[in-house]
Amino acid sequence: MKKLTHFDETGAARMVDVSGKEATARVAVAGARVTMEHATLRLIVDRKIAKGDVFGVARVAGIMAAKRTPDLIPMSHPLDLAAVEITFEPDRKASWVDILATVRTTGRTGVEMEALTAAAVAGLTIYDMCKSVDRAMTVGDVRLLKKTGGKSGTYVRKEGRPRTRSGGR
Repeated sequence: MKKLTHFDETGAARMVDVSGKEATARVAVAGARVTMEHATLRLIVDRKIAKGDVFGVARVAGIMAAKRTPDLIPMSHPLDLAAVEITFEPDRKASWVDILATVRTTGRTGVEMEALTAAAVAGLTIYDMCKSVDRAMTVGDVRLLKKTGGKSGTYVRKEGRPRTRSGGR
């Protein structure tokens, strides 16, 4: 089993010292899913939710969340993010929206937490904007899909892999 890095030898929580690490290009892709009633998804896609453009607002919320991750996750390092991209893939048949958050930086530590935070907050924002028509929505399946860069190299989740922009796997 791998050693947990956010605890010192006495078990006290600590921020990992990354000062000795080399700065490399880092990318992380995380996903989340919001499940809802068919009618709710139709309202979102047709832009008929009273609060406005659900995906537009959720995208901005996800980007803001990625930038604020160190304020929310105690041992997370403040990072100079190069890019944050949030995409939405509605599935009318299954009645859900898959959220993909891609975060990029060049630094001494990865951007997994920023991508996960962005995906989760984008999902929560969809819930907030649509709760007046569907309080039974669920926000879940928040997971790391892919990460590249750093000493540990590349990780790609076996299930729920990120889709390419062309829609394939």
